[in-house]
Amino acid sequence: MHEHTFRDEIWLPRPRAEVFPFFADARNLAVITPPWVRFETLTPTPIDMRPGALIDYRIRLHGFPMRWRTEIETWEPPFRFTDRQLRGPYRLWHHTHTFEERDGGTLCRDEVRYAVWGGALVERLFVRGDIRRIFAFRREKLIELFSR
Repeated sequence: MHEHTFRDEIWLPRPRAEVFPFFADARNLAVITPPWVRFETLTPTPIDMRPGALIDYRIRLHGFPMRWRTEIETWEPPFRFTDRQLRGPYRLWHHTHTFEERDGGTLCRDEVRYAVWGGALVERLFVRGDIRRIFAFRREKLIELFSR
């Protein structure tokens, strides 16, 4: 299994005490995910975020509906948390979110380690671009929400 890494970061002009709770609410993932993914949280809310918490979603990628289950692997508020896919479209999905106070705001970093079914060609033709577009949308939405 060939593993890929995607990294992204954004500085938001708000304190970590305000930014982290937004990410700690699983319902907000739908807010920062592009409409074309048709992201829906299936797990009843509020979700008790902690190591071992399971969260179920429904998404649509390239017209195909899919279920996605993640587990919160690490939970260290307000500094970081990690989720990993237990069931879903990837062979591996391990996403670390970190939050650092910097320059009067919060530097949010994402590191996603992932592997796909179908190998390098599928990753290059479909997955890499999707991930970049999803995180670009996420960046724009976060700027809109936290720059008010």
